[in-house]
Amino acid sequence: MAMWGKVSGKGKKMRALALGVLTLSVLALAACGGKKAEQASSFTVGFDQEFPPMGFVAEDGSYIGYDLELAEEVAKRLNLEFVAKPINWDGKDLELNSGNIDCIWNGFSMNGREDKYTFVGPYMANRQVFVIKADANISTLSDLAGKTVEVQKDSSGLQALSREENKSLMDSFASLVEVGDYQSAMMDLETGACDAICMDSVVAEYQIKSANKLFTLLSESLSEEEYGIGFKKGNAE
Repeated sequence: MAMWGKVSGKGKKMRALALGVLTLSVLALAACGGKKAEQASSFTVGFDQEFPPMGFVAEDGSYIGYDLELAEEVAKRLNLEFVAKPINWDGKDLELNSGNIDCIWNGFSMNGREDKYTFVGPYMANRQVFVIKADANISTLSDLAGKTVEVQKDSSGLQALSREENKSLMDSFASLVEVGDYQSAMMDLETGACDAICMDSVVAEYQIKSANKLFTLLSESLSEEEYGIGFKKGNAE
């Protein structure tokens, strides 16, 4: 499996947690698949290639990441060829329903989507948080009033902001801009094109640490959620 950097103490705990439920995932996939799974030749995983550390592009152009390593190990144990397929996140349902991918496995939040997919999981906890510049005069959610906030299209962050309990917060923004990926959002935050980003804490913490960005997270989170592996609704195979 591809390695993607030194693992911190927290990273080791995350890896241990995920590897612990990896066995459950394998058993669930194998048990549900039966003969059809045995007859399949490949396991195609759809992922957002701009979503480190869960799935992203390495310097040599290969696809690596935390979720991809787990998915590759699942394929290995099921004697299937592992295929990592980058997708546009706002087109993930089309990719899944058309059969271009077998599942969505890339920091995919189960919360609020339980009735739309057949899930394996949960296998990891996550939060939706706001990333700001370290020197910004923003310390609470109420300080986001009148600010420009960016969020990824069709993401869990956008879904959380759209909930009734967060409507007043979203309405307080000067604008909410939907972007294609969080790499672009990070550049916008750095240049001042936006004041904050609503995004996954797992990705935010990795980006800030690995790129030495002068960013920080608001202590108040927008929501808490869990990651799962999403298959087409009703697809037991």
